[in-house]
Amino acid sequence: MTYTGYQLIWLFFSYSFLGWCLETAGAAMKQKRFVNRGLVNGPLCVIYGICALGIALSGRELTGVWLFAGAAVFTTAVEWMAGHLIERLYHERWWDYSGIRWNLDGYVCLPMSLVWGCLGYISMKWGNHFLIRLFDQIPAVWARAGIWILLGALILDAGASLAILSGKSPRAEHWRQVDAWFDRISLRIEGRFQRAYAARGGEKEEERCEFHQLILLFVAGAFLGDLTETLFCRVTAGVWMSRSSVVYGPFSIVWGLAIALVTASLYRYRDRGDSFLFCAGTVLGGVYEYLCSVFTELAFGTVFWDYSKIPFNLGGRINLLYCFFWGIAAVVWFKLLYPRLWGWICRIPLKTRKLLASFLLLFMAADMAVSAAALTRAAQRREQVPAVESWQRVMDEHFDDERLNRIYPNAIQVP
Repeated sequence: MTYTGYQLIWLFFSYSFLGWCLETAGAAMKQKRFVNRGLVNGPLCVIYGICALGIALSGRELTGVWLFAGAAVFTTAVEWMAGHLIERLYHERWWDYSGIRWNLDGYVCLPMSLVWGCLGYISMKWGNHFLIRLFDQIPAVWARAGIWILLGALILDAGASLAILSGKSPRAEHWRQVDAWFDRISLRIEGRFQRAYAARGGEKEEERCEFHQLILLFVAGAFLGDLTETLFCRVTAGVWMSRSSVVYGPFSIVWGLAIALVTASLYRYRDRGDSFLFCAGTVLGGVYEYLCSVFTELAFGTVFWDYSKIPFNLGGRINLLYCFFWGIAAVVWFKLLYPRLWGWICRIPLKTRKLLASFLLLFMAADMAVSAAALTRAAQRREQVPAVESWQRVMDEHFDDERLNRIYPNAIQVP
């Protein structure tokens, strides 16, 4: 099923509200009092909305047990990341599965993952169709106006929440007034932000990667990933082949993002055993590679790898063998490469490192923007869309099909 932008936003708000009702009712029954379970003041649990959107976009070609498994793995990954984020922002845990078997630091556990898999399966089989039919019954003008109002309110609500929790906004009092306004609408318990804000000074901040560190690791990982894939193609296929994701420089964005994300996600577990890192890398790497494949197909009508001929593949997007490679890569990264690489980087003075990270961030952002424009224009050329805008003519002049075929030799166009 193909969704419009308004339908996707409608699904996000619908599932966020339904998730808020479910979480709030469960908390009220357990604690015998009203407890707002949303990340924002309004009656929305955005984790549910994010999970529903992710499953709706990436699970369209999954059926049966694969749909259940995909939904369970994706929602578990989101819940795990959300648990860390909430604890960092609010300095408290909103759920704790420590008393349940097969849990990971209390953030996720196997029984709840099975529940999320069932909910994801139900949403894809029946829920989305029902909600879209309901949305289509609303007059188009009113439906779109309502979507924009809800979206604006959510952005304002989230902005006020983050500004207060960060404690760095020069207009903190203004944001507190905005937050208080949402607070009255949603009947939020007074003082929650004050408790969270006051707790900032009394708790020891856990060790984590700094932003400039992740940027440097992203660029280093992108370069090393491109080098690894190029050598792999040379050894296995006997040819030198470009494996870059961008038009300027030997950088694999998929590898760079993977390095940055796995470092940010598993940094606190880097001293755990090899088996733990292997299993975490296998699962997270498989989910990540699958989502990357879906994104490039939706955004550019192109897939850059196809594993259909390899046993135990899922839609040609991932396969079991390469998922194991992700697990091995996680172990090698944290046990061997990361300590040495970061040790070399730390020899650079801190101010110089931050300036270098800023420069590389701007360069990679520009490189990815030009690459996205080139791929978008290539898709337009396949559909015989004439070059009317100036950017289209620039892309046709500097990044014609012949050049893009050299940069992306394995790219496969899909309808």
